Amino acid sequence: MLQQIKGLHHITSMAADAQANNDFFTGALGLRRVKKTVNFDAPDVYHLYYGDEIGTPGSVMTYFPFPHIAAGKPGTGEVGETLFAVPRGSLGFWKERLGKLGVGNITESEVFGEKRLHFAGPDRDAFALVEVDNDHRAGWLKGDIAEAEAIRGFHGASLRLADSGATAELLGFMGYEKVDSKDDWTRFAIGHGNGADVIDIQTLPSANAARQGAGSVHHIAFAVEDRAAQFEVRKALMDTGYQVTPVIDRNYFWAIYFRTPGGVLFEIATNEPGFDADEDTAHLGEALKLPPQYEQHRAQIEQILTPLRD
Repeated sequence: MLQQIKGLHHITSMAADAQANNDFFTGALGLRRVKKTVNFDAPDVYHLYYGDEIGTPGSVMTYFPFPHIAAGKPGTGEVGETLFAVPRGSLGFWKERLGKLGVGNITESEVFGEKRLHFAGPDRDAFALVEVDNDHRAGWLKGDIAEAEAIRGFHGASLRLADSGATAELLGFMGYEKVDSKDDWTRFAIGHGNGADVIDIQTLPSANAARQGAGSVHHIAFAVEDRAAQFEVRKALMDTGYQVTPVIDRNYFWAIYFRTPGGVLFEIATNEPGFDADEDTAHLGEALKLPPQYEQHRAQIEQILTPLRD
């Protein structure tokens, strides 16, 4: 069993409109935009990162806003719901806030003894705020949301799978332990994580496969401390039979990717060097930052990208 993985690093999804996406995460949810850059494989598309003050691993939600992308179709083989941690007693505040802002699909539930507020993003993305005790992570407090309610980062995520057996074995190999189950849900948690420690699997053998599009999670990333730890994880995964990409420099972390048995794309990302690698903490997310290979095309890229209103 691997010991290097420390919970989630980030979750990356797709959207249809960059401005609506930016407004939702920085406005409705009160997160900080910590990076404004472009998709490394499609530099005419933004890559937007939202999180806490410095983009701490385990707090960062990222998006590729592809203009005119078709809506995703929920199903198996994907991340179903992204879970954010909030302080105990804050769901009433969030229910009122999101309701006033016209956020859709607001419902309440209790899962594995945790109170949740479910809601939809601009592209019908599935989210939940989960009341969590003793989460000492700091939220982003420069907006209009107080410390008593601010999002602390991820609590975890849920996977929708047709068959959960092989993915459950993979999570066990990655250091997660099964801690609870009820009906078609099974919970896994990592005991030495960064606070974003929970993966829930919902097994739906009769459901149709998902079709990715706007509102779909593209991949889910797990955190390791540095490149040495990442090398150890990559070797262990390959020795187990997984096809893992070479290490890719993403400017703010190094990444490797592999497809899980259930169809979900997993990434292992390093905590180093962080989002202050190319701009100071006070001004994170303000300027358009380009990967070095695209800097010579900055003028053309800036003409294509619609400027974001902060």
